[in-house]
Amino acid sequence: MTDARDTDLKKELDATLHARRELGPEYESELADSFLEKIDQRIDGAVERRLRRSLAEQQMQVARGARGPRGGTDSWGERFGFGIVSLVLAIPLSAISGAFGGMTGVVVTWIGIVGVNVTQAVRLNPGLFQRSGRGHED
Repeated sequence: MTDARDTDLKKELDATLHARRELGPEYESELADSFLEKIDQRIDGAVERRLRRSLAEQQMQVARGARGPRGGTDSWGERFGFGIVSLVLAIPLSAISGAFGGMTGVVVTWIGIVGVNVTQAVRLNPGLFQRSGRGHED
């Protein structure tokens, strides 16, 4: 089913780019906004499904007598989901930024994607970039 969604998204992007060629650059902003709105709707649906699934898993754990998740603990699923969402969004964002901003747009987009992922990694692992003290002489 994921392949069908990817195909639909590619068709939407192709249609948006085709419309831009036909309508001209004066409609560029509206076309980009429309495409991004469709992406937002897909993301919202995916997040909603993931949250429902997570809530159901938590309820199952509680029903079985297991401890529920603690407040600040991260899970493998959260890290995996964030990575997948980042990669899925990277595809259309790269295409849009490449179409409208050229290579500079793609570079700026990927700097943003990497920045968001580094921020998430540091949030989940506060000591990630701190030196461990091994192999250092003070």
